[in-house]
Amino acid sequence: MSLRINDVAPNFTARTTQGIIDFHAWIGDQWAVLFSHPKDFTPVCTTELGYMAKIEPEFTRRNAKLIGLSVDAVEDHAKWAADIEETQGAAVKYPMIGDTDLAVAKLYNMLPADAGDTSEGRTAATNATVRSVFIIGPDKKIKLMLTYPMTTGRNFDEILRVLDSMQLTAKYKVATPVNWKQGEDVIITPAVSNEEAEQSFPGFKTIKPYLRTTRQPD
Repeated sequence: MSLRINDVAPNFTARTTQGIIDFHAWIGDQWAVLFSHPKDFTPVCTTELGYMAKIEPEFTRRNAKLIGLSVDAVEDHAKWAADIEETQGAAVKYPMIGDTDLAVAKLYNMLPADAGDTSEGRTAATNATVRSVFIIGPDKKIKLMLTYPMTTGRNFDEILRVLDSMQLTAKYKVATPVNWKQGEDVIITPAVSNEEAEQSFPGFKTIKPYLRTTRQPD
């Protein structure tokens, strides 16, 4: 069954570089970013894991946890982490899931059900679709899904931007416009009447009856 936004993120138990975890229990009451990789020791993913290691404090500041996945063994992840630190200048401190039986990749629709049950003999090319990012809320529901081609490095600054938007719009009856960044004006949702908007967002601007903007709520 395909996954959709607002579906409950499938739970699983798996080995990671930080021990065995129950995914939902590991998330707890925080946000989570699960990002996957088709193979250890691949060039683009090496840069991605290193960058995420560098900016992990930004996610921590937003009450969000990082967890990676690669369809190789945990022991290989540990060796790869040494290469990442050497080449990217940052140590990977977040857990990396070992998915040698492809169970999590299949659970999250990154590989088809008939992909087999072992990572042995598989290449990055055969695992090309294991290049996804999922943002999962404290309610354990999927808030975002993105899948990238192997040749295109992911923009994790964008993931931070989206997380800022999600956390803001979960708290207030607003939406964020195109290319919005933290601190910029936001859009009042259509569900808010003008009378309610006057109370909640005094001084808001009406561009069109359906397009009203206001300063970002604190």
